[in-house]
Amino acid sequence: MSQNSIRNFCIIAHIDHGKSTLADRLLEMTGTVKSRDMRAQILDKMDLEREKGITIKLAPVRMGYKDHELNLIDTPGHVDFSYEVSRSLAACEGAVLVVDATKGIQAQTLANVYLAIEAGLKIIPVINKIDLPAASVERVSSEIVNLLGCDVTEILPISAKTGEGVIEVLDSIVKRLPPPKGNATGETRALIFDSYYDDYRGVILYVRVFDGQIKKGDSIRMIAAGSHGLALEVGSLNPDMSESASLESGEIGYIVTNLKTAREAAVGDTLTLESASEVLPLPGYKEVRPFVYAGFFTDSADNYLELKDAIDKLSLSDSSLRFEPENSPVLGHGFRIGFLGLLHMDIVKERLEREYGLSLITTNPSTDYKVQLTSGEEIDIRSASELPDVSTIAQISEPWVNGEIVAPKEYVGDLLTLIATRRGLQKNISYVDARLSVISFEAPLANLLTDFYDQLKSLTSGYGSFNYELTGYRAEDLVRVDFYIAGEKIDALSLMVHRSESQRLGREIVGKLKDVIPRQNFQVSLQAAIGGKFIAREDLSAYRKDVTTGLYGGDVSRKKKVLAKQKKGKARLKRFGKVDIPADAFTVLIKRD
Repeated sequence: MSQNSIRNFCIIAHIDHGKSTLADRLLEMTGTVKSRDMRAQILDKMDLEREKGITIKLAPVRMGYKDHELNLIDTPGHVDFSYEVSRSLAACEGAVLVVDATKGIQAQTLANVYLAIEAGLKIIPVINKIDLPAASVERVSSEIVNLLGCDVTEILPISAKTGEGVIEVLDSIVKRLPPPKGNATGETRALIFDSYYDDYRGVILYVRVFDGQIKKGDSIRMIAAGSHGLALEVGSLNPDMSESASLESGEIGYIVTNLKTAREAAVGDTLTLESASEVLPLPGYKEVRPFVYAGFFTDSADNYLELKDAIDKLSLSDSSLRFEPENSPVLGHGFRIGFLGLLHMDIVKERLEREYGLSLITTNPSTDYKVQLTSGEEIDIRSASELPDVSTIAQISEPWVNGEIVAPKEYVGDLLTLIATRRGLQKNISYVDARLSVISFEAPLANLLTDFYDQLKSLTSGYGSFNYELTGYRAEDLVRVDFYIAGEKIDALSLMVHRSESQRLGREIVGKLKDVIPRQNFQVSLQAAIGGKFIAREDLSAYRKDVTTGLYGGDVSRKKKVLAKQKKGKARLKRFGKVDIPADAFTVLIKRD
């Protein structure tokens, strides 16, 4: 098809503003999916996506409308997947910005709009859910006008659920979005904006062809990864795979390859033909680096190999997953896995438990730290237990983020207090309109990992939203806090914290461990320590058995004799008794309540 008749666009929005529902209506109204085959969230293939009501993996689809070819990419809305969103935007010329008529502009809306503007995309603003009683179209329209500087007549009010106004969206896509501009006869260049592993067919790439063409049977090369492969099949998704002879300049489609893992063709890489000589890679590629790490262990040592196989299989289709073996004296053999964020971690954990039938114990999530040694060497550590001897350390640097909170202005005071409690530095407060405020701040990533988002939602009655991006590492006064249960150090519980927070956090976690760990037949001490100095302690009292119940009368020495015997037994238990630590103890930081 001629490039003038092609429109490539994506749908961007905050979580739960109706991206997937709008995609459903577009598919239905263009006749891409027959009415009898329609179901909610048709582009969300995973059960998890349907249950959580969010898009985890992006999905491209081709539609036909008024002699035009419309290529849609349904993008994830969560901050953890912002790199995927940026690559999807790079594959398009336009974006449909969806804003909920009841909630208005939120943090991820802003983040995605900035990405779209940076990518030079034409934006079509859409207000969704106008059929709801709480919808406030005028207020949300003024927020969009202030954000984009567009005319109020350019904003399309719709209800993706009922289909009202969706035809106008299709017409606007055809009229207002520019066609792709590629060199159809030049050297082949295609952007890989997603890849996944199929058990039966190998690695399948989703690509946008910028220049040239890719035919079935072509030998292909990935410029950044340096890997080589074969295009076994090419075609488009409508929404199921539909094979064609070739993918032309300006088109979006899939390529079935003979590659073995998704790492050989990572998101953002440029694909070209083996026969091509000097080809400039498309801009914007970067290696996706995880910055949240957690230990994954099975409830039984017998299941270790099953966990290893499950993680191996999952990593074939998730190029951002990084893992290495980890050993804990308490939990046995497991893996330290790197994630893009907490949501990514939750999804991987649920997939491992559901798809592979595993029962997992997860340790507290932490981030990575750069440790400068006195010898001048710099090392990366991913958990507190990896920290070398204190005498060899010159300084420790931790990652900091630039954050942005969008919330109604009446909550600003509480939010500034929340940022201050997380060692954050408030930079700027601006106002989208008379009601909505945007707070910019800097904070250490480790302090935002656990329950920051939950507290933000509580303080703002659910109206606040949050977005962040990593800015770099800063040297701070960090210490390792160790935890001892019955005198035994539990490495899996160790934490890296700022010295000013160590006492409070030590007391807090020891108190929580007291609630979580069951009582034993002997007294158990729970302690927090920095190096050799203990900073907090709680004692779990022993179960008391009244051994004098059967004694009636007689001399008091009989009673003393029985109690002395019990005391000896308890002392022996204390020396040799083993405390059974439940899985909850390793996630006390995640579950603050």
